[in-house]
This record gives sequence, structure tokens and C-alpha cells, in this order.
Amino acid sequence: MRRGVTHGKEGLHFGLVPAIHNLIFVRSTQEALSELKRGREELASLRYMTRPLSETPNKHEIIIVRDTEMENFIRVASVTDDRVMFLDSAVDEQVGKRVRITDGYFAGVEGVVRRIKKNKHVVVSIEGCASVAIAYVPKQSLMIVDS
Repeated sequence: MRRGVTHGKEGLHFGLVPAIHNLIFVRSTQEALSELKRGREELASLRYMTRPLSETPNKHEIIIVRDTEMENFIRVASVTDDRVMFLDSAVDEQVGKRVRITDGYFAGVEGVVRRIKKNKHVVVSIEGCASVAIAYVPKQSLMIVDS
């Protein structure tokens, strides 16, 4: 969630709005989710997010988020102030150096250094889904991580 504006019957309302629209993260097995979708009519319209297989472009695989990737994303995305900004789409992870933040509030979080609007940010991504950028991290608080 992030601070934002919603339009209601009585005008504009300021409050928390979903930072990532139409996306639900669920920790489960594919079999359990498929069974749940089959058994509950209101869940039948939910779809798995997929990406093309690199070796077979016409085939797709369900995106599975690693625990560490999700934990990093949750830690950063849970901040609701100006230190963090949500990016419109997933960011290409190949650009920039992979780093770990060594101290401060985000200590232990891993991401990629990217230039956004002429400033360097540490971007934490869930591959193929969403990205969030930490506005400022002192250079001395970054350690380059081998990929």
C-alpha cells in the first residue's frame, strides 16, 4: 500500500491505495492454489502470472518468487514515505551493479543500482512483476554482490 488519492461518490479521498494494482502474492503450492480455484467460484477468474520460456517462446511458465526476493521486496515496499518509490513496471535487472545495503533501515536488502531521473537508486525487483526503488542510500552503505 502507498499513500494516494481515490475518487469516490463524495469526491477525492486521501489514504492508502494498492501500490501494485491487480496483483496478489500467495505463498502456496501450485496444486493447492489450483484446487482452491476449482472449489471456489469467486476465485475462478484469478490467473497465474507467466513468462515465456527462453528455449520455447510459445510456451510459458508460472512466475515463482523466491523467498529472499519477496522478503527484500516486502521490507522496502512496506515503507510509506518519500524514501521509496514504486516503478510503473518491472526493471531490467541486467543493468547496473548488484549490491547489498550494509547498514541503516534497509540493512541486508539486495538490489541493483539504477539511474532514475538522473539520480542513483537501489532498485529491488520481483522478476517480471514489480519494482520499487530506494531513493537514497549512502555509497559507503553499499557492498557489491557477486551475481
